[in-house]
Amino acid sequence: MANIATQRVSRELNEVQRSEEAANSLIELKLVESNCTHLRGTICGPPDTAYEGGTFNLDINIPETYPFNPPKVKFITKIWHPNISSVTGAICLDILKDQWAAAMTLRTVLLSIQALLATPEPDDPQDAVVAKQYKENQSEFLKTARHWASAYAGARNKDHPELHTKIEQLNGMGFDQESARSALSQCNWDLEKAIDHLTDG
Repeated sequence: MANIATQRVSRELNEVQRSEEAANSLIELKLVESNCTHLRGTICGPPDTAYEGGTFNLDINIPETYPFNPPKVKFITKIWHPNISSVTGAICLDILKDQWAAAMTLRTVLLSIQALLATPEPDDPQDAVVAKQYKENQSEFLKTARHWASAYAGARNKDHPELHTKIEQLNGMGFDQESARSALSQCNWDLEKAIDHLTDG
């Protein structure tokens, strides 16, 4: 890895670990196996959102051309959000693409992703199914996003028991929990539609 990138990552890592703002915002950054090209970021779901109380892990890969090109970042923790793929964790965020500037840092990236959780951009989606639900059925979106935050990110929010019942019903038909949750989420928790979705797929 280019020396400039290594030095920069090392400096930014220290910045996040010592930053009071990072501690207050509940963001963390650490190396994966002492390797400056691969990091793990952690953000907490912002207050007053469906993600509140959840802890979300991010995979961060640093290119040799950093900081002149953005890091490659994706969610490891599954999340239901218009700008994040519910399947791959890919993120649609301008600073990770064409709006990146060399003055930006990994701290900026983590804080920007955290802000994205609070202010989705459904007109520029990464996940079209989630964006459609967000725009057309806000209450279903919030219910689903809270459920995913509870199931995958450890959030202790008010969950809906009937959602678990429907997942268990699909489990009883031989579908695994993750496939059942994904199908129900995509079908606005309509059991018949979810069964069709799973059997057609």
